[in-house]
Amino acid sequence: MSDRLASSVLVGALIRLAEAEGGFAAVLAKGDATSGSILIILTERGANPAVYERLLEGDGRYRWQRAAQSIEKQEEIPALIAGRRRFDPDLWVIELDIPSSERFAAGMNALC
Repeated sequence: MSDRLASSVLVGALIRLAEAEGGFAAVLAKGDATSGSILIILTERGANPAVYERLLEGDGRYRWQRAAQSIEKQEEIPALIAGRRRFDPDLWVIELDIPSSERFAAGMNALC
């Protein structure tokens, strides 16, 4: 038995945390409730999007890291989602608009 959080629980926790910090959250694509991968798009007031994904480290623990694929403009998000979900239909995609996205990203690893 694994002690890994179900994806839907982790997504819900991230949304509540973002809202508790005065941010806004939106689920752009729902994935598998138990084991779907999660892609997060962090913005500050709708600008400066940064993409994060949860990756399995060599020590068996998960960590949030910036995705290799980056986006420059908000208009690129639909193409990013379509491309990623084409290869992983179980992928969750959430957008979090946070007052301090870098600080929020640094704290996300506590939830893994």
